[in-house]
Amino acid sequence: MAQHHFHLQANWPGGRNSTGSIAAGNLQTKISIPPEMDGPGVGTNPDEMLLGAAATCYVITLAAMIERSGLPLAEMSLDSEGIVDVTKGVFTYKKIIHKPYVALQDGASEKEYAKLQKLIEKAESSCMISRAVKGNVEIEVQATVD
Repeated sequence: MAQHHFHLQANWPGGRNSTGSIAAGNLQTKISIPPEMDGPGVGTNPDEMLLGAAATCYVITLAAMIERSGLPLAEMSLDSEGIVDVTKGVFTYKKIIHKPYVALQDGASEKEYAKLQKLIEKAESSCMISRAVKGNVEIEVQATVD
Protein backbone atom coordinates (compact mmCIF):
# COMPACT_ATOMS: atom_id res chain seq x y z
CA MET A 1 0.00 0.00 0.00
CA ALA A 2 1.36 3.39 -1.00
CA GLN A 3 0.91 6.36 1.28
CA HIS A 4 1.58 9.97 0.38
CA HIS A 5 2.35 12.47 3.12
CA PHE A 6 1.65 16.18 2.77
CA HIS A 7 2.81 18.75 5.30
CA LEU A 8 1.66 22.26 6.08
CA GLN A 9 3.24 24.86 8.36
CA ALA A 10 0.91 27.50 9.80
CA ASN A 11 1.92 30.68 11.62
CA TRP A 12 -0.70 32.62 13.58
CA PRO A 13 0.51 35.57 15.67
CA GLY A 14 -2.55 36.44 17.74
CA GLY A 15 -6.28 36.35 18.27
CA ARG A 16 -9.32 35.92 16.07
CA ASN A 17 -8.73 38.88 13.76
CA SER A 18 -5.02 38.35 13.21
CA THR A 19 -3.46 37.55 9.88
CA GLY A 20 -1.33 34.44 9.60
CA SER A 21 0.33 32.45 6.89
CA ILE A 22 0.54 28.89 5.63
CA ALA A 23 3.13 27.07 3.56
CA ALA A 24 2.67 23.62 2.04
CA GLY A 25 4.81 22.79 -0.97
CA ASN A 26 3.84 25.21 -3.74
CA LEU A 27 1.04 26.71 -1.64
CA GLN A 28 2.24 29.75 0.27
CA THR A 29 -0.26 32.41 1.26
CA LYS A 30 -1.58 34.65 4.00
CA ILE A 31 -4.68 33.52 5.88
CA SER A 32 -7.38 35.21 7.93
CA ILE A 33 -11.08 35.15 8.59
CA PRO A 34 -13.07 36.40 5.55
CA PRO A 35 -14.89 39.74 5.69
CA GLU A 36 -18.23 37.90 5.34
CA MET A 37 -17.52 36.50 8.81
CA ASP A 38 -16.34 39.84 10.23
CA GLY A 39 -12.66 39.12 9.73
CA PRO A 40 -9.89 41.17 8.10
CA GLY A 41 -10.16 39.33 4.76
CA VAL A 42 -6.41 39.09 4.14
CA GLY A 43 -5.23 36.20 2.00
CA THR A 44 -7.37 33.09 1.88
CA ASN A 45 -9.44 31.29 4.50
CA PRO A 46 -10.62 27.77 5.35
CA ASP A 47 -13.87 28.21 3.40
CA GLU A 48 -12.05 29.10 0.18
CA MET A 49 -9.44 26.42 0.80
CA LEU A 50 -12.04 23.65 1.20
CA LEU A 51 -13.80 24.87 -1.93
CA GLY A 52 -10.45 25.01 -3.75
CA ALA A 53 -9.55 21.48 -2.64
CA ALA A 54 -12.92 20.11 -3.76
CA ALA A 55 -12.88 22.00 -7.08
CA THR A 56 -9.32 21.13 -8.07
CA CYS A 57 -9.82 17.50 -7.08
CA TYR A 58 -13.01 17.30 -9.13
CA VAL A 59 -11.61 18.95 -12.28
CA ILE A 60 -8.36 16.93 -12.18
CA THR A 61 -10.30 13.69 -11.62
CA LEU A 62 -12.66 14.52 -14.50
CA ALA A 63 -9.76 15.40 -16.80
CA ALA A 64 -8.02 12.10 -16.01
CA MET A 65 -11.22 10.13 -16.65
CA ILE A 66 -11.82 11.89 -19.96
CA GLU A 67 -8.23 11.22 -21.02
CA ARG A 68 -8.36 7.53 -20.03
CA SER A 69 -11.64 7.15 -21.91
CA GLY A 70 -10.11 8.57 -25.07
CA LEU A 71 -12.82 11.21 -25.46
CA PRO A 72 -11.91 14.03 -27.89
CA LEU A 73 -11.77 16.90 -25.37
CA ALA A 74 -11.74 20.39 -26.88
CA GLU A 75 -11.86 22.44 -23.66
CA MET A 76 -12.91 22.30 -20.05
CA SER A 77 -13.36 24.79 -17.23
CA LEU A 78 -15.01 24.81 -13.82
CA ASP A 79 -16.84 27.30 -11.62
CA SER A 80 -17.57 26.14 -8.08
CA GLU A 81 -19.56 27.68 -5.25
CA GLY A 82 -19.36 26.93 -1.54
CA ILE A 83 -22.32 27.60 0.77
CA VAL A 84 -21.73 28.12 4.49
CA ASP A 85 -24.73 28.25 6.82
CA VAL A 86 -24.63 30.30 10.00
CA THR A 87 -27.29 29.31 12.50
CA LYS A 88 -27.13 30.57 16.11
CA GLY A 89 -23.46 31.47 15.67
CA VAL A 90 -22.48 28.01 14.39
CA PHE A 91 -20.76 27.98 11.00
CA THR A 92 -21.47 24.86 8.93
CA TYR A 93 -20.15 24.17 5.44
CA LYS A 94 -23.40 22.95 3.85
CA LYS A 95 -22.88 22.55 0.13
CA ILE A 96 -20.48 22.74 -2.78
CA ILE A 97 -21.82 23.19 -6.31
CA HIS A 98 -19.49 22.32 -9.19
CA LYS A 99 -20.42 23.80 -12.56
CA PRO A 100 -18.14 22.21 -15.14
CA TYR A 101 -18.15 23.33 -18.74
CA VAL A 102 -16.92 20.59 -21.07
CA ALA A 103 -16.71 20.78 -24.86
CA LEU A 104 -15.79 17.88 -27.09
CA GLN A 105 -14.15 18.37 -30.46
CA ASP A 106 -16.31 18.84 -33.55
CA GLY A 107 -17.51 15.51 -34.86
CA ALA A 108 -17.80 13.83 -31.47
CA SER A 109 -20.41 11.07 -31.53
CA GLU A 110 -23.59 10.71 -29.46
CA LYS A 111 -21.95 7.72 -27.79
CA GLU A 112 -18.99 9.92 -26.76
CA TYR A 113 -21.35 12.58 -25.35
CA ALA A 114 -23.23 9.89 -23.39
CA LYS A 115 -19.93 8.64 -21.97
CA LEU A 116 -18.96 12.20 -21.06
CA GLN A 117 -22.21 12.70 -19.11
CA LYS A 118 -21.47 9.55 -17.07
CA LEU A 119 -17.92 10.70 -16.36
CA ILE A 120 -19.08 14.15 -15.24
CA GLU A 121 -21.16 12.49 -12.50
CA LYS A 122 -18.65 9.73 -11.70
CA ALA A 123 -15.79 12.20 -11.19
CA GLU A 124 -17.57 13.72 -8.20
CA SER A 125 -17.89 10.40 -6.36
CA SER A 126 -14.37 9.32 -7.39
CA CYS A 127 -12.62 12.46 -6.16
CA MET A 128 -10.66 11.96 -2.93
CA ILE A 129 -11.89 15.24 -1.40
CA SER A 130 -15.54 14.46 -2.24
CA ARG A 131 -15.13 11.12 -0.48
CA ALA A 132 -13.47 12.82 2.50
CA VAL A 133 -16.37 15.23 3.10
CA LYS A 134 -19.16 12.77 2.18
CA GLY A 135 -21.92 12.80 4.77
CA ASN A 136 -20.93 16.27 5.98
CA VAL A 137 -21.01 18.51 2.91
CA GLU A 138 -23.46 18.02 0.05
CA ILE A 139 -21.83 18.15 -3.38
CA GLU A 140 -23.87 18.90 -6.47
CA VAL A 141 -22.79 18.94 -10.13
CA GLN A 142 -24.47 21.24 -12.65
CA ALA A 143 -22.71 20.59 -15.93
CA THR A 144 -22.82 22.39 -19.25
CA VAL A 145 -21.74 20.21 -22.17
CA ASP A 146 -20.99 21.59 -25.61
